Amino acid sequence: MIEPESKFREKYRVPSNRLKGYDYSSEGVYFITICTKNCENYFGEIVEGKMVLNEIGKVADRFLREIPDHFQNVSIGEYVIMPNHVHIVIMIGLWCSVEIRPSVETRQCLVSTSGSNPKPSRFQNQWKWTISAIVGSYKSICTKTINTMQENVFFAWQPNYHDHIIRDEDELNRIRQYIVDNPLQWEYDEDYRE
Repeated sequence: MIEPESKFREKYRVPSNRLKGYDYSSEGVYFITICTKNCENYFGEIVEGKMVLNEIGKVADRFLREIPDHFQNVSIGEYVIMPNHVHIVIMIGLWCSVEIRPSVETRQCLVSTSGSNPKPSRFQNQWKWTISAIVGSYKSICTKTINTMQENVFFAWQPNYHDHIIRDEDELNRIRQYIVDNPLQWEYDEDYRE
């Protein structure tokens, strides 16, 4: 039997897979996986062990590389865009190996990157330096852009994403290698679809 507190707006609530009590805006390195809705292949195809991006995949790639332009002290490490999901290493704080970029005000990323805005507007995420804000902004701009550039196809992401907090350099190196090898392992992926 479902308890009343497990419903939100009369719908079943999906439990969070975030680590309870962890500050996702804290300095560190995070391995993120974001899947397309129903694991549909939107971004291109694997040809001879390499990912070949189509036009939608190029949009996803462009906005992924632009994340540091919208979030101060955030950089993108190793990443791969697969036919139906994206793997990204996101670095926050001192792990960030790039210089802090100038503030950029933008509506496309849902958050203000200006540190001097004392009163957030309704378009800005109040948790602006969290992994959730970064992933949510990325998913939002990709969805809006992709759905305006094509006809008869409705692009969407899965509602959530998977995160893993990387604890040390050995783990980071293993994850980097996993990302690099991911296209070679595509046929064995649990989300593989032809």
